[in-house]
Amino acid sequence: MTDAGPGATAVPRAPGNGTGGAPVPSSPVVPSDVPHHRTAGDGWVECACGRRHWGRFGAAGLLLARRDASGVPVAVVLQHRAPWSDQGGTWGLPGGALAPDEDAVTGALREAAEEAGIDPSDVRPTGTSVLRHPDWSYTTVLADEIHPAEPTATDAESVEVRWVPVDEVADLPLLAAFGDAWPDLRRRLGAGPDTADALPGGAPTA
Repeated sequence: MTDAGPGATAVPRAPGNGTGGAPVPSSPVVPSDVPHHRTAGDGWVECACGRRHWGRFGAAGLLLARRDASGVPVAVVLQHRAPWSDQGGTWGLPGGALAPDEDAVTGALREAAEEAGIDPSDVRPTGTSVLRHPDWSYTTVLADEIHPAEPTATDAESVEVRWVPVDEVADLPLLAAFGDAWPDLRRRLGAGPDTADALPGGAPTA
């Protein structure tokens, strides 16, 4: 069984139906005609929980929110995953495997720039939410748009990347892990930045 986290990088679908029974390549090979940003962290982790997780050093994704004049989150950036990828056709966060010695915030911003064309200077990280497993973790980095950001699919890992109204997220076919996490993530976004975990290094979330 595999688990790539709420907003994993698009990795090739394993032979079979992708629901767990089929073997998963230990070093997946992206089709040669598919642009892909490789990192030293690419690869599966065999976790004591009985699942395989993508990202040898963990993984991270960016949950970028757009707020109205009163501070209420009205939309978030989501990635529509390429059909050839694991759980292809679902929606999740721009994100993927962390590089060695890369912190989650840096990794999430890098992945969002690579996969969605989001300039890190246009966003303000406000906190993190960490999904922990015995041998692996996935960090969702919550952030607010501070300058107009227009995400776009910048490689073949995505069918599209776009702003999705907050009230419409749950109606989409979501990546399984993101679907599980979304109710809590939405609560954190709606309640304000200081409900999220502190940023790495003890930085305030507000």
